[in-house]
Amino acid sequence: MKKRRKSRSTIILSIIFLLVLSATIYVYVSIPNNQVKPKYEGPSESPNTEKKEPQERRMSLVMVGDALIHGAVFADAQTGKNSYNFKPMFTSIEKIIKDYDLKYYNQESIIGGGTPQHYPRLNSPDAIGSDLVSIGFNLVSLANNHSLDRNESGILYSNAFWKKRKNVITAGTYSSWEERNALPVYEQNGIKYAFLSYTMRTNGLTMPFGKEYLVNVYEKEQVKKDIETVKEKGAEVIMVAMHWGNEYTHVPTDEQKEVAKYLSSLGVNLIIGSHPHVIQPIGYVDDMLVIYSLGNFISAQKVLGLEKIIGLLVGLDIVIGEDGKVRFENMDTQLHYTYYDSSNRNFKVYPFSELTDKILKNHEAIEKEYMEIVSREV
Repeated sequence: MKKRRKSRSTIILSIIFLLVLSATIYVYVSIPNNQVKPKYEGPSESPNTEKKEPQERRMSLVMVGDALIHGAVFADAQTGKNSYNFKPMFTSIEKIIKDYDLKYYNQESIIGGGTPQHYPRLNSPDAIGSDLVSIGFNLVSLANNHSLDRNESGILYSNAFWKKRKNVITAGTYSSWEERNALPVYEQNGIKYAFLSYTMRTNGLTMPFGKEYLVNVYEKEQVKKDIETVKEKGAEVIMVAMHWGNEYTHVPTDEQKEVAKYLSSLGVNLIIGSHPHVIQPIGYVDDMLVIYSLGNFISAQKVLGLEKIIGLLVGLDIVIGEDGKVRFENMDTQLHYTYYDSSNRNFKVYPFSELTDKILKNHEAIEKEYMEIVSREV
């Protein structure tokens, strides 16, 4: 009896297996070949992933010229032994620059430590740097013809002073070859930028042998190497402060134009010019914007002529478009005037928009004359 039951069970299982197999073959054969789909492996990118479109990026920059702290300027700022307050001289400028991301000026007279000194070997109190930083300036050029006025020790003091200002970017003087060749790239609003500074001359003063890193003196091959380095580090915008040209002329020299063309060919986007102590035009070399000279920001050069105490403030947006190209928008150019009285007191820098005939007689006609210089064809 047991054997019979076992055989019957085996027969039943075999029948069930044959029925399932037949059904499977029927279904497979019934489906047309073009409906039999391979196993889905999935794309390399999810079908629902949205590709990010390039976004326009921008940062704002405002620029003024030379902080040239003659003896009359620091004497007016003195509040006690070894104490100075320059802030009241710049209250009107502070209101204009406050909303810009980057705020530039040229520290013409070195902050070199020790007793402040007048022309020709200038030395400025620490307070001029501290006070200009306190009102917002955060981008400072240090390479100019007065950089060596207090010798190597003055540069070392200056560099140490600026390093303590953690949110301030400087360029142009250095304390070692390693520091000079570091060439950092910064970032603002998602834009990577480099800031370089060079001077064409040092008033005949020379650096100790082997310490040529102290001041960035313009030299074509070195500049080319510097620009190639910051590009390799990812700089999208390259700004160069150039201390160049001839003093007291509103007309750029052939040398300035030649240097501008060369820097443009290397991929520089913006030149910020100083040294003439008077304003010069703004123009383009290809796509590079050139401000040939911003003139003096503050000085005591009224005795040399009105043009030495009229400077230029330029504000703009640096924009990187969706195509990756750099352009400049929303340019604002304003003249400013350094007022001081017949006793060499009460120094104050006024934008022309705040002037009255009591402060500067015929200021409206003067503004028109000087703005024509700014827009003059180069």
